[in-house]
Amino acid sequence: MNHDPYQFDRRAVRRAFSAASAQYDQFAVLQTEVRSRLLERLEWLKAVPDTILDLGCGTGMASQIIKQRYPQACVIAMDAAFGMVQQAGQQRTFMQKLLRRGFNRVCADAFQLPFRNASLDMVFSNLMLQWCDPPDAVFAEIRRVLKPGGVFLFASFGPDTLHELREAWAAVDQHTHVNRFIDMHDLGDAMMRAGMAEPVLDLERFTLTYPDTLTLMKELKAIGAHNVTSGRRTGLTGKGSIKRMTAIYEQQRREGVLPASYEVVYGQAWGNDNPHRTHEGEVRIPISKIGRRG
Repeated sequence: MNHDPYQFDRRAVRRAFSAASAQYDQFAVLQTEVRSRLLERLEWLKAVPDTILDLGCGTGMASQIIKQRYPQACVIAMDAAFGMVQQAGQQRTFMQKLLRRGFNRVCADAFQLPFRNASLDMVFSNLMLQWCDPPDAVFAEIRRVLKPGGVFLFASFGPDTLHELREAWAAVDQHTHVNRFIDMHDLGDAMMRAGMAEPVLDLERFTLTYPDTLTLMKELKAIGAHNVTSGRRTGLTGKGSIKRMTAIYEQQRREGVLPASYEVVYGQAWGNDNPHRTHEGEVRIPISKIGRRG
């Protein structure tokens, strides 16, 4: 029986983000920047969507901005963490008072979207997909709920993310301390397998700096990015292990600060406009639909 040490405990993921919901926006500096850059890509879209899903909405900041951009649209903020959905309710109340327009909230699992087939014009997802490894089941669900010609926009972390921290821990023990992040090409292949049309991906690299490793780890914990892989240490990590990891990470110090690298993958794809296309890319046409020439 194969055991994947990087497999997520999905219940632990939900608990971690629920617990972090109150202070999330205070510490999610990179997540806020990536969200802004992903929202800028809406400028490229000519169609005006009627129904929009903010998948993995977090505290609802993107839902608020999307609702301002498309005031007549039905915007749905969805997250698997109930605490995040509750926090998004504060954004919704603000919108209702300011513009008399709010957005809807749903607490549900991305692996089983609670929406009808071909019911959404847009699915927007900022830095949620890295918690869905492998992403195939989620992509299949997104493809199912997108209308033909509907658009899927997302940002996710790539494999170079936090490589300094991963390498420092790898020199200390054999446990998993940092999540595995999905390669851009693997994400593209998964979208093709799900039957999405014309996937386009690109990436961007960021480097955040910290005075020490403890500050970095506290920030990750503050935004709910706990280590919830099955290969994590089940007990407390000893002070000796932390001290050795810190010493190794210190070798990365430059100009008085420690770097933490992030690789961000941006993706876009379309709902398939051929209802007979299978997930494998084949097109199946009923024989009754084949006419004679002339």
